[in-house]
Amino acid sequence: MRTAYITHTDCRAHDTGTGHPENASRLFAIEDRLVASGLDSVLRNIDAPLVTEEQLLRVHPGEYLERIRAAIPESGHVRLDPDTVVSSGSLNAAYRAAGAVVAGVDRVMKGDIDSAFCGVRPPGHHAESIQSMGFCLFNNIAVGAAHALEAHGLKKVAIVDFDVHHGNGTEEIFDGEDRVLFCSSFQHPFYPFTELRKNTPNRISVPLNATAGTEEFRAAVTDHWLPALDAFAPELVFVSAGFDAHRDDDMSQVSLTDADYRWVSDRIVEVANTSASGRIVSALEGGYELNSLARCAEAHVRVLMGIHP
Repeated sequence: MRTAYITHTDCRAHDTGTGHPENASRLFAIEDRLVASGLDSVLRNIDAPLVTEEQLLRVHPGEYLERIRAAIPESGHVRLDPDTVVSSGSLNAAYRAAGAVVAGVDRVMKGDIDSAFCGVRPPGHHAESIQSMGFCLFNNIAVGAAHALEAHGLKKVAIVDFDVHHGNGTEEIFDGEDRVLFCSSFQHPFYPFTELRKNTPNRISVPLNATAGTEEFRAAVTDHWLPALDAFAPELVFVSAGFDAHRDDDMSQVSLTDADYRWVSDRIVEVANTSASGRIVSALEGGYELNSLARCAEAHVRVLMGIHP
C-alpha cells in the first residue's frame, strides 16, 4: 500500500506552555519512532499545506474563524478555555493540521497514494462548528470530510473515532448529514461530558465504562461499528486516531494495549478495501504517554501500509 505521512514543522510551533499534555513532544516521539523502525524511508513524506478559507468555511462559520484569529497573541499564551491554550504559532499550526487532512483527501482521490496518516497538532475532534475546546481549534477531520463531499463529489464517507474522549465536535458538525457515518467509542461518563445521545442512521456511538479493556472495545467495534460500516459502504474512510485509551496513558481509565490498536486498524483497512478502494485518511487526535503513543502510531501506520509483524 502507498501510504503518506503528512505533517509540517509549523505544527511543532503550537506552544501550549510548560506542563501541558498536548505539546510538540508528541510529534517528535512519533517521528523518531518512524525513523527508528525504518518506516520513514518507505513512507511518502508530504508537507501539509495551509488550509484555505473556503475549506474551513464548510464546517466553521466566518465569525468563528475571526474569533480564533483575534485570540492569537503576539507573544505569551492565551487560554481559550481551561484546557485549550494558544500562542503566536498556533494559528499556522491549526491551518497546517486541517490542511494536512485536505491534502490527504486530494492525494488519495487522485490515486497518488492509498492512505495517509496526518501527524499534526493541534488535534481537532472536540472542535464544534462554533466552539473550540479540548485542545482543539479547527475540526481537522470534519474539514477533510466536507472537502471530500464538496470538492470530490463523494456521496458517502465514514469517520471512525477511537480516541478515548467523545468526538463531540465531529458529531455536532455532521449531525443529520446522511452522507457521513460517524462511528465512535469513548469512555463515558468522561470529558467532555456531552450528553449521550441515541444512535441514528448516521451516528454509532458506543460508550465504554472506565473499567473497559480489550474485550469491551473489540465488542464495540465488532458488534456496532462493523455492521453499520458494511451496510453504509463508504467511498472513503477517515480515522480520528487517538491513542489515549492505552493502559499506559493516564489521560483515561480505559485499558487498551498495542495489540488493540493494531487490531482496530486492521478492521478499518478491511472496511476500506471492501468499498473504498482502500482509501483511508487518518489524523492524530489524543495520546499523551509518549512511549505508548509512538508504538501505537507506528502500529497504525504499519497496518495502513500493509506491513505486519
